[in-house]
Amino acid sequence: MGPELVNRLKGEQDAGAYPELDLLTDFQPQVEHALDLRQRSRVLIADASLRARPPFELTRMQPLRDPSFTTHALTPAAVLQVYREIEGAEPPATFLLAIRGYRFALGEGLSAGATTNLTACMRWLRRLLATEASRWDALLRHAPG
Repeated sequence: MGPELVNRLKGEQDAGAYPELDLLTDFQPQVEHALDLRQRSRVLIADASLRARPPFELTRMQPLRDPSFTTHALTPAAVLQVYREIEGAEPPATFLLAIRGYRFALGEGLSAGATTNLTACMRWLRRLLATEASRWDALLRHAPG
């Protein structure tokens, strides 16, 4: 669902919205993604979730050396830890946007419920992106989750 969110944002960006927004799509976090955090003030990682409450949950991520640290696919928290170690500094404020999904079979499209949740998430995200950056912290604190 994360790639679909990025596709929708990219379409709006192509129409002139969000010129300051950098979009990146990937299917699993890798150690190299720590380098993508450089010179960012805030990072939002979007992913589908079977456990999130509908329509979505937002969680502030903290660096963590977890078991994924030595695998080919890291957790977002492990990517933040890699950043901390290679940069010698704290990573940017990073949030996990967990959009409630229902079925995850290979090749299966979004279910009606997942589409509804993604639409609600996009409405919230548009409001966030239209808000002055100085007011983001307050909005992020009051997001679902």
